[in-house]
Amino acid sequence: MQPPALIFSDDQADAYDRLTAAFIGAGVDIVEGALSPMAEGKATVLAVVGKAGSGKTMLLAELYRSLKSAGVDIVSGDYEGRRRKDRRTLAILAPTNKAASVLRLRGVPATTIHRILYTPVYDPQYEKIAEWLAGTGTRPVVEGLTELALDRAHAFYQQVASIPGALAAAGLKGSDFIKGWKRREEPLDIGFVDESSMLDERALDDLREIFPTLVLFGDPAQLAPVGSSGEMVFDKLGDSRKLVLSRIHRQAEDNPILDLAHALGDPQMGFEAFEALVQTKAREDDRVVWAERVEAGLMARSPVLVWRNATRVRLIQAFRNAYGAPEDALLPGEPLVCDGIELPLKHRKKRIDLEARGLIKGAQVIYLGEGTRDGFAKLHVVGAEEPQISAASIIKIEKPDEEEPFIPHAARMGAAFLHGAAVTIHKAQGSQWEQVQVFAPDLYAAAQSGRSEAGVPLWKRLAYVAITRAQHRLYWVVRNRLGRPLTPLSVDDLKREPAPFALGEASPLPAAALE
Repeated sequence: MQPPALIFSDDQADAYDRLTAAFIGAGVDIVEGALSPMAEGKATVLAVVGKAGSGKTMLLAELYRSLKSAGVDIVSGDYEGRRRKDRRTLAILAPTNKAASVLRLRGVPATTIHRILYTPVYDPQYEKIAEWLAGTGTRPVVEGLTELALDRAHAFYQQVASIPGALAAAGLKGSDFIKGWKRREEPLDIGFVDESSMLDERALDDLREIFPTLVLFGDPAQLAPVGSSGEMVFDKLGDSRKLVLSRIHRQAEDNPILDLAHALGDPQMGFEAFEALVQTKAREDDRVVWAERVEAGLMARSPVLVWRNATRVRLIQAFRNAYGAPEDALLPGEPLVCDGIELPLKHRKKRIDLEARGLIKGAQVIYLGEGTRDGFAKLHVVGAEEPQISAASIIKIEKPDEEEPFIPHAARMGAAFLHGAAVTIHKAQGSQWEQVQVFAPDLYAAAQSGRSEAGVPLWKRLAYVAITRAQHRLYWVVRNRLGRPLTPLSVDDLKREPAPFALGEASPLPAAALE
């Protein structure tokens, strides 16, 4: 089997060939470009593992393109047409909105695991438009929609293959055409899961129910899920099911941030020697900054990464003080992190509604302002395909030396949020930002603790994850100081793309799902 025109390293070419052979069992021959009924047999789980810069994303993207060229249908989280017997499917997933958006920026149509586990239920009238746009139906006549509106929807879909986006271009709100969400009933064929080091056994079991062929892409040097004894789900796979990428690729070789990440693999490297290396890199390349203080202006959109929870709370309070935030309210532009959904078990459908919109635990959100409905907040969900929503929110602000958080904004039930100006490195896993500030005094404390995880000093795992969150510039902060912001908080930087849900008080979800 010959790999595509893209020049692979030997380990990538081997992984490509082995995965190509596995896809035949799913009824997909990407060499011949032929589809056939899926072979009966036991589900297959494979893993592509490698450190940052080893080409995991490059391989994932090329496999996606090859499967699409072979005629495989790409299933997203926004709409799925009627299932055909001869259809073979692929879904590309990530545990968080931010991780999925990183792939989408690279041309890979990724969505979150929740958006595949739960599918939208369309109003039958508007589903006719979706079928037409997807090429499985004829141009419909819809009461209340002009031919010009349908033309706008079609033009949008030709540029961006998003059914909700196209319907928004026609002037519809999400509450017009999506009536709810349901647990997926029909299985798919092939699933790719990026950032799989974040998966726990329960999430893996859910995915196995849906995908007979599942490929996990993960970094063994990252932090394992909390409560997993340092073990990741792909660690339990036999060697024959793990495809290891070890070569660092050309585009990553001249990257001082990745140089630092890989230097942590040296068992002789201690914390002091590592900091000396950071200083050297900072003198040689402006992509690494030896910082004497935390910059408040950066915290508004990319949190400071810390180890200790007490450090996180102190930095958040300093951030709010620096911007003059009032004690009893939030300023538009303050960052938040979703801390889960506070709903009784009997409200399962409401929970699904919120999670399907991107409000899953760990989601990054920017506060836009109060909603006109009591308990509602206008929010921008970072990395979500339709980011601007209005939702019932419970926002908690923790303060140093106080057991109970201050709650400036609370609905009776809904999505719960903590402040997001600083987050723990564990919670940052799966996300990336253009610029990242790492609070080095916390990593020094981790080094002094002498703790290890799966045989590796904890400070090294923490440093590796924190460093590799930076896409273009890394700030290694060495002093417990805060630099005051140069400009007020604002939401002007948030991109205003056409979204399928209006920001106004017409909720993007059925009102009952958010009360």
